[in-house]
Parts: sequence; structure tokens; C-alpha cells
Amino acid sequence: MISLIRPALLFAFAAAAFIFGGTSHARENPEVLAIGAPMPSFALPGIDGRTHTERDYADARVIAILFTCNHCPASVAASERIEAIHQDYKDQGVALIAVNPNHPDSLRPDELGFSPYNDSFEEMPYFAADQGWTFPYLYDGETQEFSRACGAQATPHVFVFDAARELRYTGRMDDGGRSREPVEKSYIRDALDAILAGGEVEEPVTRALGCSTKWHHLTASVAADQERWEALPVTVEELDADLAAAIRANKSGNVRFINLWSTTCAPCVAEFPEFVESYRRFQNRNVDFVSISLDAPDEAEAVKSFLESQHAALSPRTAPSLAEEGRTTNNYHWTGGTPDTLAEALDPEWSGALPHTVIVLPGGEIAWRHTGRVEGVDLRRQVLRVLDMAAE
Repeated sequence: MISLIRPALLFAFAAAAFIFGGTSHARENPEVLAIGAPMPSFALPGIDGRTHTERDYADARVIAILFTCNHCPASVAASERIEAIHQDYKDQGVALIAVNPNHPDSLRPDELGFSPYNDSFEEMPYFAADQGWTFPYLYDGETQEFSRACGAQATPHVFVFDAARELRYTGRMDDGGRSREPVEKSYIRDALDAILAGGEVEEPVTRALGCSTKWHHLTASVAADQERWEALPVTVEELDADLAAAIRANKSGNVRFINLWSTTCAPCVAEFPEFVESYRRFQNRNVDFVSISLDAPDEAEAVKSFLESQHAALSPRTAPSLAEEGRTTNNYHWTGGTPDTLAEALDPEWSGALPHTVIVLPGGEIAWRHTGRVEGVDLRRQVLRVLDMAAE
């Protein structure tokens, strides 16, 4: 037993060192705006193509600023509740405005495992459409001036201003956390009800709970993480029918996405960076990635060279689950005979066309398959769907 535990501990320490590194960064979080303080002015681009300012909402009885984003699991979980608040209060003179405070370059890939999107302005309309949002969604990631003026600590973080534009409530939306289920306690609803009724907010300050705001200075941490990733070794091993069948059987307990590709296939080469990026995003969840090259057996050098150019390394975070299966790499080169033999072992429905991708549940059931190039957002959306299936 000791011989099994010790490697796992070593991998855990390696994963922690890889993910968090050894560099500390100065705390640059601004102070949260004090109750009674005036609402800071803003001029921010929205996903509707307009620049929004506080003057656009001069007629509102209440303005609720909700700092949120595309990637944070707490924000994603709260998305339906946010829209419900907008619908329930919009006819009572409440203007609910969502603001994304994050700079996308300040997010490591492993922080992006709960949404198909990063926090870029370009991806915000797609995220909002997925959630069915009908309220303004503004971007402050470029300058972060408004976010700093409010003291946005996390996503989500709520700031409610009354008709005089004085802050009456700041803190978390509710006690929902990462759950999508209805909540018993909603601090934002309590605050809105009290202000609209002309009364005092019973709990004017609570702690925001969610992913910390991604300030510009964190780009240094992201750059360091990229350097660590690119320093990891890239390995590739030969694959035969027995090993292919074991990979399909997926006894790891993880959701596994498998990509069949070739260096001579233009769509394969074009989409491959998205597979590496998606693997890196999901490395802190129960997800692993297997690439299988269909290049000729004598093209081993070209296969290895391509994988190295793509930094298709094995994450220390997922290495322990591979070790439990007796595997040491996530990249393979098919040398087991005809494509028919591989198809019989891996996916009998595969026609032989490349690229071909499958997502396999723990235990071996194929939950999704796709032949042809797949976009990164679509791949990640499917992985998230299958993760939900695996959790049921």
C-alpha cells in the first residue's frame, strides 16, 4: 500500500507546485466601497454595441451593479437567478447591470474548467446568450477603473444604489454558492425590497463569495504558468489494439476525450491547439485527454515533433490517474495494424475519416462523438455536459 500512496503524494506535490508555482504576488485588491458612498461614474462598452454610462439609468429608482463573468463556477451557477431578479424587478424601477471586471489575460487555463468561455469581451455575448440574459452586460476588463472604484472583490459581487445613488447594500447575491438550485436566502432581493419600500436594509454588508477578481497584475502569474507548462516533457508511445481497448474502457474514473488525428490532415492540425488548451482548462477536474496519431508507423519522429510543437504534455494533475491504469503518457501513435482494428477497439462507429473525437464516460460508454474539425468552445461545452452526466 505504501508503494501506491507515495507516488500519488509525489504527484500531488508536483501538481501543486505546477499549478500554484512558487511566486507570491503583492496584494492589490481595492477596498470595498463603504455604505452611503456615492456610485462611481462609468462609461463601459456593452455586448449590445453601445457605451453605457450612469446617465443612461437616471430614471431608475434603484441601480443594482452585479460584478460577474463568463468563467467563474459561482457566477455560472447564479446566471439563471440573475435573470430572474431582472425579470422580477425591472417593472419596479430597478436597473440591473452586470459588469465583467476581469482581464482575460489574467486567467490561467486551469481556472477555466467550469465554462466553455474565457472572460474576453468577444466571448461575453455568447455567454449571455447561453444564459438567456436580457439585461445590460458591460465590460471593464480593459481598464478596471470602475471595478476598482467599487472595490469588486469577486464574481459575483453585488452593489445596490438607491435613488440618490448612495450605496445601500454590498456583498453576495444569495447563499446559492455553486448550486443552480433555488435559494432560500437572497440578500439582493431583501435589499431591493427594503429600498423600494423606503426602509433600511437589514444586512447592508455581507461577504462576496466567488472567484477573486482577475486584476491586470496577475498576468505575470499567467506567464509563469505558461513557462512551467512549456517546460513539461512531451512523450508519445506506440498503441496497439489491447491498449486502445483499455483506453476506451476508461477505468480511471475520469471523463476522457480522445482525438484521432494525423500530421497530414489539415483540419487535425488546425484544431489540435484547442484540444491542448481544453485539457489544460479541465486539468483540475476529473477529465483527461488522449491523442492518437494515425500517421504511418515510420513517421514516429514527425509525430513526436508535432506534439512537442503543440506542448501536448501530461499535466501533473492528471498523471496519478494514468498511473493507476498503468499508463505513462497521454499521446499515442497507432502501430497496431489497419484502422479497422483500431475502430473495433475504440469506436466501431468511426468511419475512418479524420479528425475524429469521442468523449468517454467512466466505464467506457461513449457519450459524444464527432467526425471533422471541432471548435474549442463546442468541445468544452460537450465535456461540461458529459461531466454533468457523470455526476448524476
